[in-house]
Amino acid sequence: MNLRPEAVELRLVEMPLRSPFETSFGVEHHRQCVLVRLRGDGWEGWGECVAGSSPGYSYETTSTAWHILVDFLLPPLFREPRIGIERYRARDIGIRGHPMARAAVEMALWDAEGHIEGKSLQALVGGSGARVSVGVSVGIQANPETLVEVVARYVDEGYRRVKLKIKPGRDRGDVQAVRRAFPDLPLQVDANSAYRLEEAATLQALDEFGLLMIEQPLDDDDLVDHSRLQRMLKTPLCLDESLLSARHARHALEIGACRILNLKAGRLGGLSEAVAAHDVGLALGAPVWCGGMLETGIGRASNLALASLPGFTLPADLSATDRYYERDVIRQRFVLNPDSTIDVPTEPGLGVDVDFGELDRVTVKKEVFSS
Repeated sequence: MNLRPEAVELRLVEMPLRSPFETSFGVEHHRQCVLVRLRGDGWEGWGECVAGSSPGYSYETTSTAWHILVDFLLPPLFREPRIGIERYRARDIGIRGHPMARAAVEMALWDAEGHIEGKSLQALVGGSGARVSVGVSVGIQANPETLVEVVARYVDEGYRRVKLKIKPGRDRGDVQAVRRAFPDLPLQVDANSAYRLEEAATLQALDEFGLLMIEQPLDDDDLVDHSRLQRMLKTPLCLDESLLSARHARHALEIGACRILNLKAGRLGGLSEAVAAHDVGLALGAPVWCGGMLETGIGRASNLALASLPGFTLPADLSATDRYYERDVIRQRFVLNPDSTIDVPTEPGLGVDVDFGELDRVTVKKEVFSS
C-alpha cells in the first residue's frame, strides 16, 4: 500500500496531570509527548511518541525524538516513491536505538492504513474482543496511609487490579499496608530499576504478599542478574525496560530472567515488533500484558488494540481517560466499565477523532514538513 505522505505535522504537546505521578526516578506534574500527523492524497494518520521530557524511564526525550524524527525518520518518507509499514520498518531498522521516535511514525502509518482499508487497528493487528481488561498504576504517595486511601478510591471506581510503584525504603511497608486493607485484591509492584541484586532480601520479603509480579526491579539493560534474582523469589518477575525487541523477550524467557512480559509498542520500536514479542510470549507459554506511558487518547487507542491480542491475559495499565487528564486531545473518552475493562475502538484506524481546539491549546511547538 502506498502511504507516501504529502505533508507531515509534528506537535510537541504538554498536558497537566490530574495528580502528580511519582516513580523511583522522579515526579511528573505534566506529561509531554510528540504527536505525528501524516497527510496524503485523501488520507491521514496519527502517531504518538511516548518519550517524556526527561531521560528517566528512557534515554529518549521529546527533544531527542524531535531531532530523530526531523533529521532521520521523516526525510525518507518524502524521497521514497512508495512507502508502507513494511518498507518503513526496513528503513527504520537502519537507525540504531530511538524506538519511541520510530514507533510514532509506524503508528501513524497503521492509522492511515486502517482508514484507507476501512479496518480498525484491532483488526489489522489480529486482535479480537470488544473489551480489554485493565488495571490502575498508583504512584508513590507521601506515606502508607495515604497510599491505602488512594488505592481505596480506585477500587471504589471499579479497578480490580492495582499496581504500586516502589523504591528502596518505600516497598515492604507500602505493600503490607495495601495488602492488609485489601487481602483479595490482585496486586503487583513496579520498581523501575531501583534495586540491585545485593538487595535481593528486600524483594524476597515481598513474597509473602501474594503479588501477581514484581516488575523490573534491577537495571534497565540487565537480563543475567534478573535470572539470578528470579531463582531467589517465589513471585514472578516481569521485565519492562530491559525488553527492546522480540529477540530480547525470547532471550529473557529462555534464561529465566522473567516469567511475564510487559509489552509497550513505544519501547519496542512499534506495533509490529510488539506483536512479534507477543507471539514469542505465546509460543513460550509466558503471559504478556500492555504497559502504559501516560499516553494521550491517540496512544491509548493504539494500546487497546494491541492488548486485544490473545496472549494478553493479564490486565493492562490502560486506565480510563480521567485517571490522568481532565481533558484529552481526542473527542472520545475512554471509560472504565463495571467489570474493570475498557472498550476497544472499532472505527477505522485508531478509531478516534482529534479535538483540534484542545490540541491547539496544549501544543507547545508545531512544525509542518512537505515534499
